[in-house]
Amino acid sequence: MAVKYLVVIVVVAVVLWLMFGRRRTRAVPRRDARAKELEGMVACAHCGVHLPRSEALAAGGRSYCSAAHRDAGPRSDG
Repeated sequence: MAVKYLVVIVVVAVVLWLMFGRRRTRAVPRRDARAKELEGMVACAHCGVHLPRSEALAAGGRSYCSAAHRDAGPRSDG
């Protein structure tokens, strides 16, 4: 009879560990993993909108948000 209660206690402990123990370790991302996700932002030389560096189109040392703005060139403030 004592074995029956021991099995129940072990099963309940495993279920609780699966519910709460694993969730806690996944909830907080590691600092180095978050640092890899961060990316620099650049401003479009034509319209000024900010976008991730990996999505920007570069031409003449400047960054642009689209091919149309790259073809139009930098904004003229005149």
